[in-house]
Amino acid sequence: MTGNTGNTGNTGNTGNAGINGDAGGWVIPDRADFPFVMETNKAGVRLRDLHRTVHIRDETPVTTPPPQRKTIAFRRADATSAQSIAFDDNNWAARWFAFRVLKRFVRCDWDSDALHNDLAQILIDLTVPSTGGKTPQQIEIETLIAMARDERASALGEILAQDVEFITTFMEALAITPGSHPKTFRILHIASLIGSFVALDFKDEFERPRPSWECPALMPPVPVPGHSSYPSGHATQAHLMALCMIYVLGLVSPALPAGDITAMRETLAALARRVARNREIAGLHFQSDSQAGQKLAEAAFAALAEHGGDPLDPNGYTIEIFGRAAITAARREWDPGRGFP
Repeated sequence: MTGNTGNTGNTGNTGNAGINGDAGGWVIPDRADFPFVMETNKAGVRLRDLHRTVHIRDETPVTTPPPQRKTIAFRRADATSAQSIAFDDNNWAARWFAFRVLKRFVRCDWDSDALHNDLAQILIDLTVPSTGGKTPQQIEIETLIAMARDERASALGEILAQDVEFITTFMEALAITPGSHPKTFRILHIASLIGSFVALDFKDEFERPRPSWECPALMPPVPVPGHSSYPSGHATQAHLMALCMIYVLGLVSPALPAGDITAMRETLAALARRVARNREIAGLHFQSDSQAGQKLAEAAFAALAEHGGDPLDPNGYTIEIFGRAAITAARREWDPGRGFP
């Protein structure tokens, strides 16, 4: 994730794929002459000889024909009934947990011909001359020139801040931190990664030139990303983050006060629009790129949130791991009894 699609974080310029510190960040020194592994307890037993018990077991079901993939389990004792000691779900850092959701997402039927054609139609509509004789494509460029002239200087701070990542901006809007709301932080990373993936998928299909290629005088104030323009990755990620968070807040039971829901819903939606528009002011995206990004985010969200009828039953979700993550965030971190941060 080292391109410029939105939230790939501090590893490059693709967006929100990671913020340093979501899994903890520290350095532990050790002594060269007496490493900690050589320490002993009061009885003289070396710490290196004290281990937790881990049994690796082949628990592949015995069937005919046999399963194509073997089943491996990690247990306290060498028995199927023993306690599982698989890697704890809570120990998955937000950015890496998001890849677990992406793994399942790519297997679902999200990339339909209808979605492709909807996005294609947005581009086709740009070629139809308006009453004044200009095409919407020409008007888009003129609008970007006006934005660069009239708004860029004022918006530059936000443009620079949101260039590499904007998960922190959404956390600020929600008045949370990774420490106070780790499961919510996880949802934001899921939306960011899925948004980046679906945007890049269609960027590969459409390969639209950047605005600054069409009009070099736009001179974006940040490096032009190393991938095509359509749809906007920032717009896709930001709108998907807003949609996922609004969904989580709607899962809280008993329900949050209506006024609180409205305030957060409208704030998140406005923030998503602002992130997208700042990329236009920077001369990196056309307005139609942002429009397509929002439509793509809505399609991706529909796939993520698809369920059999009860949104509070994680087993009913097509992508169960997302449903479980959303429900967990709602119950553990947004319950009215817990109080707002």
